[in-house]
Amino acid sequence: MASNTPIVTGISPKEGPPGTRVTLRGENFGQTASDLISVIICGCDCTLSAEWKSPNKIVARSGPDKGKGDIIVQTRYGGVGTSTVQFRAYHETIGPTKESAVWVEEAPFHALSWSRKSLSPTSYQQEDPLGLSVEGNENKLPEDDLNELFPNGSGDLASENFNAGWFLLEHHHATNFDDLKAGLSFLKRKVDSQKEGQLSFLKSNVGSVIDQLDMLAKLKEKIEHDNSGGVNLTENVELKIQDSKEEAHKLFEEVLARRERADATRNALAVLSRFKFLFCLPSVIDKNVQAGDFDLVINDYARVKNLFGNKDIPIFKKVMAEIETRINRVREILLKKLEDVPPSVEDHIKVIRSLNHLETEGDPAWTGIECYARHLVTTMNDLKDKFIILESSENTKKNKSMSKMNYSDIQGLRPPRILYVENLIDLMEHKFPDLWKLGQTYFGRELHLTPDTGKHKPYKHIVMDVIERFCNLLRAAILPHTLPRSNQNRHAYGTWSNSGLESVILWLPHCLGYIRACYSSLLRIDLPSDALDIFSKFIFDLRFYRVSTRFRAAAESIEALDKSETWAIDINEKYGGITELPFQFEAKFREVIQAIHDSVLLGEVRETLLLEDPNTKKEMSALILQLFRSFASVLEKLAFSNADDQCERLTVISQLIYSSDMNKFANFESISWEQRLLAVMCNCHYTCEVVLPSLVKLMTSQGYQITEEFTTNCKEPFVMLSHRILEQYNEQKCDPLVGTIEPSMYIPKFDWDTTFQPTDIRPYAKEIIMNLIGVRSELYRVPLNLVEKIMFKIVDTIAEELARLMSCVKVFSLAGSMQARADILAIKQSTKAFTSKKAARFYEESLESLPKVDEQGEELVRKIVAHFASNMSLQLTSLT
Repeated sequence: MASNTPIVTGISPKEGPPGTRVTLRGENFGQTASDLISVIICGCDCTLSAEWKSPNKIVARSGPDKGKGDIIVQTRYGGVGTSTVQFRAYHETIGPTKESAVWVEEAPFHALSWSRKSLSPTSYQQEDPLGLSVEGNENKLPEDDLNELFPNGSGDLASENFNAGWFLLEHHHATNFDDLKAGLSFLKRKVDSQKEGQLSFLKSNVGSVIDQLDMLAKLKEKIEHDNSGGVNLTENVELKIQDSKEEAHKLFEEVLARRERADATRNALAVLSRFKFLFCLPSVIDKNVQAGDFDLVINDYARVKNLFGNKDIPIFKKVMAEIETRINRVREILLKKLEDVPPSVEDHIKVIRSLNHLETEGDPAWTGIECYARHLVTTMNDLKDKFIILESSENTKKNKSMSKMNYSDIQGLRPPRILYVENLIDLMEHKFPDLWKLGQTYFGRELHLTPDTGKHKPYKHIVMDVIERFCNLLRAAILPHTLPRSNQNRHAYGTWSNSGLESVILWLPHCLGYIRACYSSLLRIDLPSDALDIFSKFIFDLRFYRVSTRFRAAAESIEALDKSETWAIDINEKYGGITELPFQFEAKFREVIQAIHDSVLLGEVRETLLLEDPNTKKEMSALILQLFRSFASVLEKLAFSNADDQCERLTVISQLIYSSDMNKFANFESISWEQRLLAVMCNCHYTCEVVLPSLVKLMTSQGYQITEEFTTNCKEPFVMLSHRILEQYNEQKCDPLVGTIEPSMYIPKFDWDTTFQPTDIRPYAKEIIMNLIGVRSELYRVPLNLVEKIMFKIVDTIAEELARLMSCVKVFSLAGSMQARADILAIKQSTKAFTSKKAARFYEESLESLPKVDEQGEELVRKIVAHFASNMSLQLTSLT
């Protein structure tokens, strides 16, 4: 049994008045509620109010007893228990302002003054009877210690158990003895003065009191005398008394009226004093509004609504109506501030919260979002109009001179359009995150209101509209060609002058950096993908425009390379004589490709690679191809400039044959047009065979997907130009050379029907061979494959001309036939290295046109040809 004895080890609270809900904690309180027999708190049975919660917890209400005592729990199996804690019960002093669950006799509180009841509720708070200050006695003695010293005592002056010792220790434990003696003297004087008050009242009114007593005595004698006569004077007395009353009222009517008015005024002042907060609130609201302190207005409004909102008293309703009028005016002021948009989003949110606290109709938070977005769009449009006017007002000459400067010259002279781009981006970068924060605050319930879920779609539309407008405003300024012409709002994005676009091109890297910084800031606030895609598309277009302008500038720079040509020819064993132009072209190409790769090709965070878009890839291929075509046009210009003048001057063979000095380098003044043609042809060949593969390798390493078709397209202009130069060169060489064969053949008045025996080949044949040697010497700067093309073409033409001339001879003598055969065989043998099937056929036709000779004649022909070959062996080595 001892092990099941209930024990109370903790209570909460530890003290309280009767009826306090006390929670008991301990052990062995029974397994069920039926095991609990009784609960005794401070000697009072509280079983009826006890609630069994668990074997370790019971809740009960304290009884009416006072003082400290144990808490004893008795159970069916554990018997009477014990307690390690105590509960202190006390009776509260119920004042006039304290709520009470029971009826309290509200006997008027009598202070030490004689039967004088105070009208003010604060009179129940007594002053210190000793007249001493208690400011230095903040640290009071614990009440438990006072209970031990004065059991069942109290320090309350109004309590029946008032104990002076308790009072002194509670309020004056730190007061020195001299002050306590002075307080005692003060108390004695006050009591004596109150006792003297009744005597002084009687002394000052003793005459009236005696007269009243005498009158009552006389009245008594008179009545007794009249009664002896048998006459009833009661009725007369009553009438007289009534008359006296009426006369007294007449005498004091004015005084009583003034008294009633004074009481009414006093009561009104008491009401005003008691409800000062309510009656003064309208003027307080006005003052706080003027001071801009809307938080105080909101707090006061909430307080007055809580205290007087449901009161039916007419005066309260009238004041509340006046307060509502003031609050409506405050709502209008705050709504106006909401439309004007405060300088910071925090102030904007504060205004929205103030409107919510003031129970404004509608949805102030959503109104704030719409106002903020509208303000942002309006500010964008104002910037656009401002800078369009600024650009149009600038001096035209100044704009032209600025457009001719390079980027490094105008870094400190930003055009108005660039300033507009910077200001617009700064506005977006600083204000748009605030708009997004407003929406997140609204839908995230941070404004202490229930958001309208149906506003998600309109809010997304607002965000998308702001971003789209921002991007289109930028497009109108720096990328006007990317705005759809069918867009009905195109004019709303601004109409900028075309003349300012030239300066914009120079500032594109600067603009791209600004826009990317803004884009990065928007990425940090976690915008939806749809909104970011609009911005990303604009950056993509700007990057491609930067690429296209850079390529076009490079093309213009390449097209001006003809001005830097010095015709300093470098002889390359494999590719012939080339100038510096292919190297300059390759350097410019590499420069632009590397610059584009470093700045815009790869892209940054969440930017699409330019080469991933099929259309962009196709256009970039066209731009790169244009660079090659531009260089081909430069070579074409160098090859065929002043070609007509050169053809007019080159009318004789001596002008056709150039005596080479075999120098490795030649300058422009000493180079002939034919040499220029050959140099350009070599440049074409070198560009196709060396420069193009090198550049293709560079582009491949930087992500370009180079196809065979693209490489072929890049080679095509150079191949066509080389073919054209080859034809022009052959024409320039063949026509004069072939044109001299017939005149030379019949000088001086030679006839094939001759009788002179031939001893050597004729001069025209030697001239043909020397002209070929001269042409071959001029081709020492040309690659071997090009040399063969040129020489084969010239030999074909010569062979064809010889066949024609031989077929036109009417009569050949035997000597003439041997001479012609020797000439043709000498030319054929000399040109065998460059004799094609076509030329061989023409040679055979020439020989077949000649009459047959005998063996002696054939032997003579062989000797003549051998003698010629021996004498001309040194010269003929150039044709091998």
